[in-house]
Amino acid sequence: MIPAGIISADGHVCEPPNCYVDFIDPQYRDRAPTVVEQDDGTEAFVVPGMKRPIKLGFVDGAGFGPRERNERAKVMRFEDVRPAAYLGRERLPFMDRDGLGAELIYASVGMGICMHRDADYKDACMRAYNRWLQNMCAEAPDRIFGLAQTAVLSVDAAIEDFSRAKEMGMVGMMMPGDPIHEDYDHPDYDALWECAVDLGLPICFHILTSRAGSIHAETRGHPLNNFLGIIRAIQDVVGLMTLGGVFERNPDLKLVVAESDAGWLPHYMYRMDHAARINAEGGILKGLSKLPSEYIRSNVWATFQDDVTAYHTTELMDHRHLLWASDFPHTDSTWPLSRQLIAEQAGHLTESQHQDIFRDNAARLFNLPAGERSWRMETAAA
Repeated sequence: MIPAGIISADGHVCEPPNCYVDFIDPQYRDRAPTVVEQDDGTEAFVVPGMKRPIKLGFVDGAGFGPRERNERAKVMRFEDVRPAAYLGRERLPFMDRDGLGAELIYASVGMGICMHRDADYKDACMRAYNRWLQNMCAEAPDRIFGLAQTAVLSVDAAIEDFSRAKEMGMVGMMMPGDPIHEDYDHPDYDALWECAVDLGLPICFHILTSRAGSIHAETRGHPLNNFLGIIRAIQDVVGLMTLGGVFERNPDLKLVVAESDAGWLPHYMYRMDHAARINAEGGILKGLSKLPSEYIRSNVWATFQDDVTAYHTTELMDHRHLLWASDFPHTDSTWPLSRQLIAEQAGHLTESQHQDIFRDNAARLFNLPAGERSWRMETAAA
């Protein structure tokens, strides 16, 4: 049973050097992703077939200010990565310090691998990651819950991946933003969505898992303009699934959009309804039986960490679809000041809304053994 405390709906790992080397199928072992020393003496994760190495300072940067983080990144090697980023038992004190009872775990290196152009290689890497993650979660099975990855080589292959993930104890599936076959609104995928519903596994689309939403995508003006635009690819997924009739045909499918904030959702719903009304009588598009916003309201959940606007959407959308997250150990994480930030931003909410957003929504969505415990963890160090 999950102890008292917040449930973070989006935490990450820093995959260790052996994650892929030790767990990948033998035929790929000689080119498995691993940590490699760079020309400047730092170390970074290198994935064959991808142009840029993944810098460790980006993956393990929670709790450091910009100056300290930048200085750390200049000399960072894997030995400098905090073990809490890749060992389940070591993670628990960090969770306690931030008031977390449990965390849902997404990949980090695996986000980049989602965009790998070699489908079979991507599949091998994701299978290896799932095996490693199963072991990591097993170190704290009542507090750390994994989201598996699938390359979606085909609908049938993905169904096998979903079934295997369920057997491994995973609670959801992290999806690549760019499918190999058609797009996710194609009826061919309905069999996969039916499988996800039957297994009780939400499908999860995280930022930085599609080429259109890459952190290295071309941008206009200041480089931070890229950071502001990465949620656009997530919005595309919501629009694709909604307007493409995926939720009409699969009304029980649960879609999670991760780390793309949530304050934009009510306007996006309104905008989609506006577009529908000026293009179809009564706003009912061909293939749909309701306004677009009604599908989003019932089938889409959103994770966020530092998004004050999310707490002011409760009159415009169902607050039970808001999922708070800490994003530990990434640079955008609220750790170790999560509770202070929550107090500043969400003080106007009712206790019932607090209980839902910071614990029960995630527990219900991912079928976690949360019981009746409170979202508060008063005994943890402030």
